[in-house]
Amino acid sequence: MNESVEQLVARMGSSLPGADVTPMPNDSPSAQISLLVARKDGKRVAEFFKSDPLLRMDFLSNLTGVDWPEAVIKQKIKTRRNVEGVEKEVEETVETRRAGFLEVVYHLYSMELKHGPLIFRMRTENRSSGLHLPSLTSVWRGAELQEREVYDLYGVLFDDHPDLRRLLMWETFQDHPMRKDYVEPDDYEYEPTAHDEVLGKSKSHDASTMTPMPRSLQP
Repeated sequence: MNESVEQLVARMGSSLPGADVTPMPNDSPSAQISLLVARKDGKRVAEFFKSDPLLRMDFLSNLTGVDWPEAVIKQKIKTRRNVEGVEKEVEETVETRRAGFLEVVYHLYSMELKHGPLIFRMRTENRSSGLHLPSLTSVWRGAELQEREVYDLYGVLFDDHPDLRRLLMWETFQDHPMRKDYVEPDDYEYEPTAHDEVLGKSKSHDASTMTPMPRSLQP
């Protein structure tokens, strides 16, 4: 793109009054800055990315789910304190509790203008009852199956999705296996080629659930 993230956000402020869009720094080697978009603004921000003449983000390369459980964030800050009558600069560790949430990250490219990626993300309210995000399938057709995958593996509910159902797991499967607190079952009877560790867990499960034969029927 020919404009910085800061310039883009400023321009969006004029085109999308009231839209909540925040640049997010990235400490990784790639240093790719992403945009955090509020749930309420997700659909119209996506439409802006696709239709804006300077962006033309016509291709959703991928969307990815991320699970962020509740955590305590430690941050070191420097402050000035009076130590034995002398004012000194000291370093302190401040702890803040971050509520858990699910996040969906979108990577956009422009096939028309040959640029990208533009990365933005949306977050659910929490990891339990507030799991809704707007579906972007009507903006990028390629989002349909990818949203179904994130729903299946993480539990994000995409509002107005045309066919929101599991993609990889079967409909009666319980829970969402990519959650960080997911506990896998020890009953692997559905595993058609159980082997090694899986076979061991299956045998252990069978042994623990087997009903003992009544003494009167024992040989």
